[in-house]
Amino acid sequence: MKVIFTQDVKGNGKKGEVKNVSDGYARNYLIKNNLAIEANQANMKALDAKKKKAKQLEQEEVEAAKQLKENLANLEVKVTAKSGDGGRLFGSITSKQIAEVLKKDHQIKMDKRKIELDQPIRALGYTNVPVKIHPEVSGTIRVHVVEA
Repeated sequence: MKVIFTQDVKGNGKKGEVKNVSDGYARNYLIKNNLAIEANQANMKALDAKKKKAKQLEQEEVEAAKQLKENLANLEVKVTAKSGDGGRLFGSITSKQIAEVLKKDHQIKMDKRKIELDQPIRALGYTNVPVKIHPEVSGTIRVHVVEA
């Protein structure tokens, strides 16, 4: 019997996958426990529609990420910190601080884990920080560290 998995079933299939399984296993376990539905014509059409919708949403997400990349390229994040002689900071600027300033000053909510800062910023001046906006889209933020 052909079934469409509605959830991941270890050893048999992943969600959305269409597979041929034995009739008894399908009726007595998979369908009974809502792990799969029978792969008839109506259910196959519904699965195709769901996949198209998911693909469209993914495309919209990529477009939104590209737009955000353009916005980030045009703005400058200004962070203030205490510094000593020679422009060296007392402490450092982390990705968390950059994310907070982005949210407060520019109303752009970004997860601190998406800001790919290899090492915290420890000096005054301008720094270009890479940002992973989407798995397919990455950009940069220009961070200006000034003395408080």
